[in-house]
Amino acid sequence: MKALRYYGARDVRYEAMDDPTPQSDRDAVVKVSACSICGSDLHIYHGHGFSEDVGFCVGHEAVGEVVEVGRAVQRLKVGDKVMLPAAIGCGACRSCLAGNVINCEFGLGACYGLSDRLQGSQAEAVRVPAADMNAVPVPDGVSMEQALMMTDALATAWYGARRADIRPGASAAVIGLGPIGLMAVESAFVMGAHVVYAIDPIPERRALAAAAGAISLHPDEALDRIKEDTRGAKLECVVEVVGSDATVDLALRLVARRGTVSVIGVQQSRRYAFPLERAFAAGLTFRAGTCSVPEELPALFPLVQSGRLKPERYISHRLPLSAGAEAYRLFEAREAGALKMVLAPD
Repeated sequence: MKALRYYGARDVRYEAMDDPTPQSDRDAVVKVSACSICGSDLHIYHGHGFSEDVGFCVGHEAVGEVVEVGRAVQRLKVGDKVMLPAAIGCGACRSCLAGNVINCEFGLGACYGLSDRLQGSQAEAVRVPAADMNAVPVPDGVSMEQALMMTDALATAWYGARRADIRPGASAAVIGLGPIGLMAVESAFVMGAHVVYAIDPIPERRALAAAAGAISLHPDEALDRIKEDTRGAKLECVVEVVGSDATVDLALRLVARRGTVSVIGVQQSRRYAFPLERAFAAGLTFRAGTCSVPEELPALFPLVQSGRLKPERYISHRLPLSAGAEAYRLFEAREAGALKMVLAPD
């Protein structure tokens, strides 16, 4: 098959690699109909990946059709349309069965496309371990593109907003308006926020957030404007979706006393100077972490089916998989309105 393979900083190649096959009776193979590039894929693209491996297939967001199942697979059959959540679990322990694959009790939790351990999904096909759990049938009323956005991006946006304690009447901010940030803005409104500030340096992305009802601000003006609007009280809930020291610091400066900061931007910082004294004095709640997609899907499916969330609106490009290297380049450079890059096998 053909796939996008990582060989070093800014070196992603469309190449042949071995076809995936089941490695246990519980595995399945899915023919990919569409996959997408996540902002966290840029860590790998920049050479600051999660392993020392090279030559592996990247990507962790995909939808497709089941083409092979192991003998122990019971809930899936060949021909089923499925979505592949970014991270997998063992499918047997209490945590995984509850949707919390991050806490797999057997230590088998993993994410597609970070190393040779589990090949990625920016490919013509992908092996799905413990497929009865890790391949989710696409429900009626959800399109394949909507399902693709739920494999990571929308689920992470919802997770970030939920962990920011956004409730009816709350004031909130979202820092970083890539696809996940924009969907976090929408999620905040669905959760009942009465005002959402959307913060990003790129005018086009601020315009998209404004169209969703947010007050859009450049990072340089955000603190002064929010202090003015709130008479110094600042905001109850802040979601950080970038993953830099500067944006985490801004989140902590924007949050009100006894407010909550939720950090979902992928972090690789090891020496962030957390202002513990100020956080303690203000009684802040600070949460950081990655999303376990299956945990969020029960809430998201009806919201997408009813049209309250429309994640597909943030797809900016639809390209063939063979154009993957160019898609990464555009996405990194934010050229041509690049937002969510969706790739389909040629």
